[in-house]
Amino acid sequence: MPRSSNSVASRARKKKILSRTRGYWGAKKNVYTIAKNTYEKGLKYAYRDRKTKKRNFRALWIQRINAAARLHDMSYSQLMNKIENKGILLNRKVLADLAMNHPDAFKEVVNKVK
Repeated sequence: MPRSSNSVASRARKKKILSRTRGYWGAKKNVYTIAKNTYEKGLKYAYRDRKTKKRNFRALWIQRINAAARLHDMSYSQLMNKIENKGILLNRKVLADLAMNHPDAFKEVVNKVK
């Protein structure tokens, strides 16, 4: 007996990929094999960049804290060392937010550790 193909399932698989590649340019949106490759590559980029995003934000917070600390005659490393030694439990995200949006509060933190 010959093998029968399950065209319903294979069409659904293809349709799922092609619907997820809407908005891509050229053959990447409507030729199944190219769309599949592009979609899978996009998933790899998404996985990789979820990790990279965390690194980028930490670097941004450090730059913001450093810029604000230098306005108060202190470097980033000196400030973080003194904050740790004083036992102040503020992470870099919060410190960067204080430096950007609440400079008076950041100045109080700096004065507390000096």
